Amino acid sequence: MKLALMMSTVCVAALAVTGCSSKVVEPDQYSGFLKDYSQLKEAKSPSGATVMRWVDPKLDIKKFSSVYVEPTQLYPKPQPTAKIPQQTLNGITGYYDQALKREIGKSLPLANGPGPGVIVVRAAITAVSSKTEGLKPYEVIPIALVAAAVSTASGIRDQETTLATEAVFLDGGNNKVVAQVVRKGTGKPLENDAQVMKADDVEAVIDGWAADMHQSYLKLKAK
Repeated sequence: MKLALMMSTVCVAALAVTGCSSKVVEPDQYSGFLKDYSQLKEAKSPSGATVMRWVDPKLDIKKFSSVYVEPTQLYPKPQPTAKIPQQTLNGITGYYDQALKREIGKSLPLANGPGPGVIVVRAAITAVSSKTEGLKPYEVIPIALVAAAVSTASGIRDQETTLATEAVFLDGGNNKVVAQVVRKGTGKPLENDAQVMKADDVEAVIDGWAADMHQSYLKLKAK
């Protein structure tokens, strides 16, 4: 039973594994953080990355004069491992907060909370994983869509680090959803299966996400 469950969820771990790899987060990989995934469509981010996205066609982005970035969540709540300890998880969410505030704050002043004229950014890290490059899908053990630890006999193959996010943008005046995005990215490779994953291994991925969110805002405002 456990083996069958593992095999059925290998692709759910958002890992770039041969036979399971995809540029976007597939529907069976959605974490449940967003309330509605039905309107998401494949799109290109400003940097050219493939994402799943929805923007309210009636959105008037110019009505927002400030932005409130909620503390980034880990969803579903992960169980830290020796490979991905709590310190790393905390570092990832903390860095995501900083990156969002830094990038979006270039165009909008930061608010202390939601309210009329405030756009609220609610983001979650929905997958944090590492997998050994070149492994077959059945060699990967996904854990609750959040952390994946890989065991190998040699321990000498490089390991990829993968991160996924889901974010919703709300009208702070009425709590209405105005946009959503789901995407993933690959960070620095780890040297072997003994190396502990650190937050800075995926900082470049997070920087790219935050920059794309800012550029998306600018494009919407320019329309």
